[in-house]
Amino acid sequence: MHASVVMTVLAADRPGLVRALSETIAAHGGSWQESRMARLAGQFAGILRVECPAGETEALLKALAGLESQGIAVQARQEEAASPSERETVGVDIVGNDRPGIIRELSAAIASAGGNVEDLSTSLESAPMAGHPIFHAKGLVSLPADRDPAVLIAAIEKLGPDLSVTIEG
Repeated sequence: MHASVVMTVLAADRPGLVRALSETIAAHGGSWQESRMARLAGQFAGILRVECPAGETEALLKALAGLESQGIAVQARQEEAASPSERETVGVDIVGNDRPGIIRELSAAIASAGGNVEDLSTSLESAPMAGHPIFHAKGLVSLPADRDPAVLIAAIEKLGPDLSVTIEG
């Protein structure tokens, strides 16, 4: 039987960080399942999920915490089995003028429509011709199976006339 471990990783970026992490996981029979990693402002930041033999979970969690001595901060949790729910996932692509609080407003609108953010990437891009910053969010949102995605679009578009929302899937 296997257990899933979900973790966040943060460290000053340098060569060998992923190697140290992957060697620790492999030493406990772990298998790297999925991850997102990026260099942000000189820091390495990552989230990942691994599977390991259930009998190795505690040892793996302890070993990951021990990476702190190498300057690698890891927060890890054994994934709890979630009860299945009737939800459907849709892709969202949102573009609009940037402003303070846009993520707070966007997340509140998604929640008000019954949505749950499953995956979200955001960026600031230069507007064509004008050059001012344009906010861009792309990700996945799960909705109750009986919820029309139009409810999600309406909730987001209420945030302002400058937001363009596209739903995929």
